Amino acid sequence: MTTTSSSASLPVLIVGAGMAGLTCACYLHRAGVPVRLLDAADAVGGRVRTDLTPDGFRLDHGFQVLLTRYPEVERLLDYGALQLRPFTSGAIIRLPGGRSTTLRNPLRQPLLGLGAVAAPIGTLADKLRLVSLAQHVRQHSADELLARPATDTLTFLRRYGWSEQIIDTFFRPFFGGIYLDRELSTASNFFEFVFKQFVEGDAALPARGMQAIPEQLAARLPAEALLLHARVAAIEGTTLRLADGRSLQGRAVVLATDGPAARQLLPQLTASEPTAARQTTCTYFAADRSPGRADGLLRLNALPGALAHNVAFPADVAPEYAPAGQALISVSTHGDYGLSDAELAERLRQELTAWFGHGVASWRRLGTYHIGHALPVYAASQPAQRPLRLAENLYRCGDWAAYPSLNAAMATGRQVAEELLAQV
Repeated sequence: MTTTSSSASLPVLIVGAGMAGLTCACYLHRAGVPVRLLDAADAVGGRVRTDLTPDGFRLDHGFQVLLTRYPEVERLLDYGALQLRPFTSGAIIRLPGGRSTTLRNPLRQPLLGLGAVAAPIGTLADKLRLVSLAQHVRQHSADELLARPATDTLTFLRRYGWSEQIIDTFFRPFFGGIYLDRELSTASNFFEFVFKQFVEGDAALPARGMQAIPEQLAARLPAEALLLHARVAAIEGTTLRLADGRSLQGRAVVLATDGPAARQLLPQLTASEPTAARQTTCTYFAADRSPGRADGLLRLNALPGALAHNVAFPADVAPEYAPAGQALISVSTHGDYGLSDAELAERLRQELTAWFGHGVASWRRLGTYHIGHALPVYAASQPAQRPLRLAENLYRCGDWAAYPSLNAAMATGRQVAEELLAQV
């Protein structure tokens, strides 16, 4: 960041108030550098948003969890203030043929959690390989795992020696749900990184919904630093032209949008880079009684061709997600399925009746969230991180510039702040 006496008092202009932009702003503000954070939306968070319905349900924009051992999350967030409610470590998997099996702590205690030989998802050798990989990831830092040479996850699993049975009944529904990629084409170094998170930490929900995370960061900034309902139309050097005709001058500009929005603003700089993203749909239902039996376990669907890829009961984990006496059901469907919201809800009810019984027919649909750019595609050929400095006084941050996760969004935001501070 080249500064002169005339520009020293100008703020760093950050376009996008998602987790990357907020993280960058927090580190700069902490160091005494003025910031101005702009977003076209009506609230902070980007993809990390929560709606509160009139009757008291908290609906996250898509099924999301906070992985508590993410390095950047541990570095910046106040867990106590978030009042984290962890899911039970494990899952109930619906197998081809209609049977279900319960896996408790499958990554922290593989032999115990997978029921040794008895669990119908793989061989004893498969489960011993889980032990081996758990030991491996514990011995390496997150950065070391992300720096490893990569192939696609499916190839990695086969080379490691896992059977097709455990790949289809455990890895595809579990990690395919994390990636939004049941083909497991996502880079294997990211698989190892994510595996480490589940070995060492929890998947949790903040009591007030996932939006409590960005709101915690926004609360650390001066009120005048945040400008919502502000759509940026063009970036011209260190000047932002807003859609309403206003202009803002800064000492530097940080682009903290998603990949497609970045390409619209800077086509000449991002045209050569992929901005493909994976999509997901989250359908929320309400019921008078939770079919989750308050066990805190995620339900995974290993049946090929199913619309319901995973099912969660957020209020079983965080009671604040639903009014007293009510249950909240979150059902995720990945990819493009070509149905209206009403048709999708009806098809989901039909599928889930076989799983949870005829009471599913009375579930009330609360809302449907389509997230077209839920996660950037991260292939084995991509670097773990692209350059964050695009030009003089122009930077970018966000998971689209690295790998698909909240950790990457926050890491790149911190790194841009550090680059800017090094030049002050």
